Amino acid sequence: MLFDSVGFLLIFLLTLLLAVPLGAYLKRVYHGDKSLLDFFAPFERTLLKWCRINPELEMNWKQYLLALLTIQLVWLIPAIIILILQGKLILNPAHIGGMEWSLAFNSAVSFLTSTNLQHYAGETGATYLSQIGVFTFLQFMSAATSLAAGVAIVRGLTAKTGTGIGNFYQDFLKSLTRVLLPLSVIVAILFMFKGMPMTFKGAHQIITLQGDTVNVSKGPVAAMVPIKELGSNGGGFFSANDAHPFENPDFVTFIIHFVIVLLLPMAFVFFIVYYLNQKKFAWMLFGVMTAGLALLAIPILKEEAAGNPKIAAMGISQHAGNMEGKEVRFGTNYSALYCAENVAIPAGTVASVHDSYMPLTATAMLAGMQIDAFFGGLGTGWINMLIYLIIAVFIGTLMIGRTPEFFGKKINAKEMQVAVVVSAAQIFVPVAFAAIACFVYINHSGGPEALGWLSNKGPHGFTTMLYEYISSVAGNGSNFGGLGNNTVFWNLTTALAMLSGRFVPIIGGLMIIGLMRAKQYVPASLGTLKTDSVTFGVFLFCIILILTVLSLFIMFMLGPITEYFNLKAYILMN
Repeated sequence: MLFDSVGFLLIFLLTLLLAVPLGAYLKRVYHGDKSLLDFFAPFERTLLKWCRINPELEMNWKQYLLALLTIQLVWLIPAIIILILQGKLILNPAHIGGMEWSLAFNSAVSFLTSTNLQHYAGETGATYLSQIGVFTFLQFMSAATSLAAGVAIVRGLTAKTGTGIGNFYQDFLKSLTRVLLPLSVIVAILFMFKGMPMTFKGAHQIITLQGDTVNVSKGPVAAMVPIKELGSNGGGFFSANDAHPFENPDFVTFIIHFVIVLLLPMAFVFFIVYYLNQKKFAWMLFGVMTAGLALLAIPILKEEAAGNPKIAAMGISQHAGNMEGKEVRFGTNYSALYCAENVAIPAGTVASVHDSYMPLTATAMLAGMQIDAFFGGLGTGWINMLIYLIIAVFIGTLMIGRTPEFFGKKINAKEMQVAVVVSAAQIFVPVAFAAIACFVYINHSGGPEALGWLSNKGPHGFTTMLYEYISSVAGNGSNFGGLGNNTVFWNLTTALAMLSGRFVPIIGGLMIIGLMRAKQYVPASLGTLKTDSVTFGVFLFCIILILTVLSLFIMFMLGPITEYFNLKAYILMN
């Protein structure tokens, strides 16, 4: 474990080493300074001119939001049509049929919202056209959208007074041409050199040593994998995701996966440093996020390293930890750390089966996805952190008898109301949907078994259903396993959860920043609450835990904590 801990630290430091200059580069791109990829500028201007868009037009928050939402609808409809008709279209060497309408709707919404919840099996449920023309395309678009929204909110925190927060189309296009596409090309080349497939040929037929004929699926894998992690997306080309050797050929590629999942969310923190010239504030954020990530990772690592006592009672050695459902090539510790990283970001990429993890591990998974601000998703993690910051500043300043101020702008009742509504919605939506699912399951006329939803009953089954909705709202997209989720009920309810989890924070964040932007800047005084101090960082951390972990405590008691005590009781009785 000590040796692996050194490896974990080196991976984090490598990511940090890359994130600092990347954050400076992001500042140059979005501030309009000269940057390395300025040669894309003529192409960007031509494309915007062809679309009759004036990139110099400064938008207020309502215009920015309208542009953002409109362009989402433009992509959603053709994506659904392609998925339904994929069986009759090109690039289908495996002769995969079209998706059922609710599955097509769910899958399109999933990738549009950067959630990538997959109710279909990757290599057998989607054609090459769907994998590239729908899923890979939407992963770029959704990542660029969330990055643009995050940038607009940072821009709105500057001392300038007015209504403009930038131009969505320009921010969106720069996110693609200057950030996501170049990084994805670099990573794809590295992956191809390590053996990741990039072909439009059909499955490869081989004969095994024992004489069986096996069809090995291939495809344009290297085009999809980089953006699924750089953009905090997470959808796998194969149903096994990063446990599949074609998505993760060896330990070197596994390290690359670790780095690129965390790279841009971490770089965004340093982008804030350079853009706002607020070094102490950004380092405070970095400290809170790093502490939160560690707080999620440690219990997951500890629980999995201890092994499964039920398996130990059968006389099977647990010296390697709980290896059930883990990636054998990389072991328990690295599989568990990858789980922790991907529930915190939340990219939702998996290299092991979360259903097989120990009960208390599920509490850390659910909390990490619900918080979604310990680095969090690309752009969206910062938006969620803004909501926590507004609430923390408002409560903190009232505790010391001061007027709430944040970056020189007063926080009034409207900003606080929006922040509370967003925070409450993020908790209410998954809990309400989980309650509905439990009601339907228990009261189904043919009995629960007729639904075929759960392979595990009791508290574990409740955790499975709760996980599905928290994962959907958080934009994570991973699933707990053991859930028959490709039904009209699950496809539609999780689609609604994904839409809520994606756009409610973006709408709330842009509304808050629009209200603050219009206010007169007030210089800091001796009575101003310092939001860049260690004390405030600790206070912010406590607010985050209170608003999320304690709000879900009853859910934890009904699911993973009850399962944990049941396991303890079983061991004592045997």
